[in-house]
Amino acid sequence: MNRTDVTRASAVHRACKPNQVWSWDITWLPTTVRGVYLHLYLVMDVWSRRIVGWRIANADSAEIAANLITEACRDGNVDPRGLVLHSDNGKPMRACTMLATLQWLGVIPSFSRPHVSDDNPYSEALFRTLKHTPAYPHLPFANIAAGHRWVARFVDWYNGEHRHSGIRYVTPDQRHDGREREILTRRHQLYQLARRSNPERWTRDTRNWTPIDLVILNPQQGLGRSAH
Repeated sequence: MNRTDVTRASAVHRACKPNQVWSWDITWLPTTVRGVYLHLYLVMDVWSRRIVGWRIANADSAEIAANLITEACRDGNVDPRGLVLHSDNGKPMRACTMLATLQWLGVIPSFSRPHVSDDNPYSEALFRTLKHTPAYPHLPFANIAAGHRWVARFVDWYNGEHRHSGIRYVTPDQRHDGREREILTRRHQLYQLARRSNPERWTRDTRNWTPIDLVILNPQQGLGRSAH
């Protein structure tokens, strides 16, 4: 991938529907062996907050990451041409194997600003949710199979049950699949009915249930919007 391609990736990125901007990162999960960690790769859709791909491995690897992105596009029936993929500046993210795969797919790479620790807010917020959920194991993982089982349960819960504060408390699946507008309309109607029925209990307007249509990711100016 040439210098021009990487420079293009530093522009402001806007998403108004799923599969326009993705974010990914790698975090470590402790094992019962001191100093040995599992490496969890997570790819999420910035607009819907849905986890669209994940993998657990024993190491950071550009080859694993490249295969994961390829499979996420294939399994989600996503046309990768023009898709923006944001990440920090880790070695697997900028490795030749990874960049060559993105170029072959037609994916536009986007990177955090150098030396800025919070320039990948969506993935960082996702990892905070993962590691602070009450279901997070109190003991280290015995092996990669145990880690895989737990993460699989987390992904199912996060995508299908977690009412996300950053997207008006719908689940990522509901937003990704186009169900959020009907859900939020019903909520608005219910709140308005409750307010008319008991006006003395309402000192201000009801919660805003208008869908968030536009999400902006800007690694240069830090305009990316994170949510838990």
